[in-house]
Amino acid sequence: TVVGFVMSLLFHMTQTEACPPSCDCKSLGEMKGLQIDCSSRKLTEVPALPMDTKRLYLQNNSLTSIPAGALDSLHSLEEVKIFDNPWNCDCHILYLKLWLEDVSAPSLANIRCATPAPVKMKPLRQLTGNELGTCKRLLPIKCLEFFWRDLILIVGAIITLTLVAWALKFSKKLVCQINL
Repeated sequence: TVVGFVMSLLFHMTQTEACPPSCDCKSLGEMKGLQIDCSSRKLTEVPALPMDTKRLYLQNNSLTSIPAGALDSLHSLEEVKIFDNPWNCDCHILYLKLWLEDVSAPSLANIRCATPAPVKMKPLRQLTGNELGTCKRLLPIKCLEFFWRDLILIVGAIITLTLVAWALKFSKKLVCQINL
């Protein structure tokens, strides 16, 4: 029907507009999502991706890390290829490692570290916390602020309870002395 054709055309146009300019996009059929091919484009960062991405190909680029949260909106992702990139396996790679463990464990097997030197060519899935070095900034600043605020509140509560217990003990002694 004409309505179906128009809806299909609008759907296709919306998807095409959502395709990152540096990538090739292919519809996997109506309401089935997109295949986004950004492989071999010398990308240094992941482009903004449509939420209906089913297959994502980012292999053979110049990606060294992926910002935390950059891939979280890809809920319908079924396949991801992200190997052959010069991954910098420091604290910033932790997001990608954990995300791949949840979403695509087979893809994790193909990723190797390029830097730093102690972990060069080591598979990302075998990377341990000790090899990541000291990750001081894994918690957002606000989380650290809440930690200190909560710590101060807990210490204040303990001091208050101690003073109340001491006051009760002192008041019992006072009542006992008055009764005698």
